[in-house]
Amino acid sequence: MADLAERILIVEDDARLAELIGEYLQDSGLRVSHEPDGGQAVRRVLDEQPDLVVLDVMLPGEDGLSICKRLRPAYQGAILMLTARTDDMDQVLGLEIGADDYVCKPVRPRLLLARIRALLRRGRVDSSEGGRQRLTFGRLCLDQSAREATLDEAVVDLTSAEFDLLWLLASRAGQILSREEIFAALRGIEYDGQDRSVDVRISRIRPKIGDDPLQPRIIKTVRSKGYLFVSDNA
Repeated sequence: MADLAERILIVEDDARLAELIGEYLQDSGLRVSHEPDGGQAVRRVLDEQPDLVVLDVMLPGEDGLSICKRLRPAYQGAILMLTARTDDMDQVLGLEIGADDYVCKPVRPRLLLARIRALLRRGRVDSSEGGRQRLTFGRLCLDQSAREATLDEAVVDLTSAEFDLLWLLASRAGQILSREEIFAALRGIEYDGQDRSVDVRISRIRPKIGDDPLQPRIIKTVRSKGYLFVSDNA
């Protein structure tokens, strides 16, 4: 059972949906609260500092994308967005402005719970890489315990999800990781062949760590195979 200290705030104007999701998450051991008004969401998140925010894109008062953009500089918890199944652009925009993950409507509670648990695990120490907490590749340094990347000793502005992806690739430098492997490691689900979140994050990470987006030397795309972190070029 999840720790009761793990608090979830659902920002959703559909009261029935919020109630169903909330009951399911609470039955799974999470502490849940609900905010129906987008106009009040930013204040509540910053005041209450929940561990994770489930944020609907379409809200009265202020839409979810605007809320996510305002929250990201001041809120360190995870943001999971609920989007309409056909709104691919909402998914891409959400990831670009700092959302950690998204779930398409209609919401499947078991899938939502799995995504939430995966995001909550990100904040905990990952010992799966033999206890390594610091990786250095020339000018680039990654600190797992601080969840921080530095380039030439300057802190790199990464979202939580971007750091997790970068750490995964860097911790397996020299090894090609397929999208299927990345999804399994970071989200605990199978890759459906269409999700663009990994590609979006890679495109955002590259310039932040001094990689050339047009001719990348650090994070290379290996056609039909996946991504490769090249340690001796970092």
